[in-house]
Amino acid sequence: MVLQWLTGSEAESFKRIEAAFVKAYPDVTVREVVVTWSGDARGSVRTSLMGGESADLLVNTWPTFRAELADAGLLRPLDETYEAKGWGETLDSAWRTLGSIDGKLYGLTYTYGDRSGIWYRKQTLTDAGIEAPPKDWNAWIASFAKLREKGVTPLAVPAKFWAHAEIFETLILRMQGTEFARALARHEVAWTDDRVKAALRKWRELIDAGCCAEPATMLSTDWDNAADQVLQRRSSAYVQLGMWISSRAEETYKLNGETDFGLFQFPAMGLGHDDAASIDSKELVSLASGGNPEAADAFLDFMIGKEAATILAESGLASPSKLVDPSIYPPAIQASNAFVAGSDATFVLGDTLPGELADEYRVQLQRFLQDRSDANIDAVTQALEAKAASLP
Repeated sequence: MVLQWLTGSEAESFKRIEAAFVKAYPDVTVREVVVTWSGDARGSVRTSLMGGESADLLVNTWPTFRAELADAGLLRPLDETYEAKGWGETLDSAWRTLGSIDGKLYGLTYTYGDRSGIWYRKQTLTDAGIEAPPKDWNAWIASFAKLREKGVTPLAVPAKFWAHAEIFETLILRMQGTEFARALARHEVAWTDDRVKAALRKWRELIDAGCCAEPATMLSTDWDNAADQVLQRRSSAYVQLGMWISSRAEETYKLNGETDFGLFQFPAMGLGHDDAASIDSKELVSLASGGNPEAADAFLDFMIGKEAATILAESGLASPSKLVDPSIYPPAIQASNAFVAGSDATFVLGDTLPGELADEYRVQLQRFLQDRSDANIDAVTQALEAKAASLP
């Protein structure tokens, strides 16, 4: 049984992989339990597991949640399976490190993505007289006036639940580097540190330059609404979201990745960290409660095999498998993969925070959007520091 919480085109891709697996293993039946959620799926997954739901595999994206489950004895280590199945020949060793806790492998990454990329409709920029996506900070800000003249909001900010954190997290990376971001996540740096406040002030600079809608509009916008605004309705020009937007653009909006839309990296700031990238990953972890570890291992093996990796690639999702033909990927994913491969990459900051702190983090960033004064920046960072200090 697979416990998962995916939605939209990602969920459809996962179902295609399950169907292909059952065809390859006709003696195995896959039962899927889909967890419903809003905001952050971790709470719903916890409720399901605490309610006695047993499963062989669980889709996970949060390193801290994996550690939480492992500490509770709910996960089955995968090191023996890794060796027995020869996954080292299919995956670079970095993926084993990524899925490990204290040297033990618990999570097998099956897809990953660049979260420092910005999506746009090509015609929207052309209509505004913008010849190419802006490459640096000043050019990005300069594009706002041209877009406003055409009645287009430059940057869609989906601040209803979690996606408003993307900009702040990339600002942290590009201004202070990946080691600072990791230290902040581990609470080795205080949230009241002026380097954190500097990132918020830089975000304020974007807003003061006319990047975005009014706070009430941002706070009522979810990630899919923002994607619609940029790629379908063209009422906004840019949105910073993960690689699942590629498959949404092609499968939901029926757009052509060659001609209709594109992706560019967060504009360069010239502070020595322009190669820093925020990345996410989807992994499968094996729950100790599962009754069929042999079938679970077979599914894990299938997930990084050529057939499943090809399904992901055809859906616009990157696979870490060496067996996939990279030419299958849409242009945006090819460019993203190339950037990530040469970047100084670290996990999405919000995904590396403990659940309680992650919730407070998103709320405080919403409060920042409502009041961007220095006094409120102090209040926001003090609230985050208080929450971080209260956790074990």
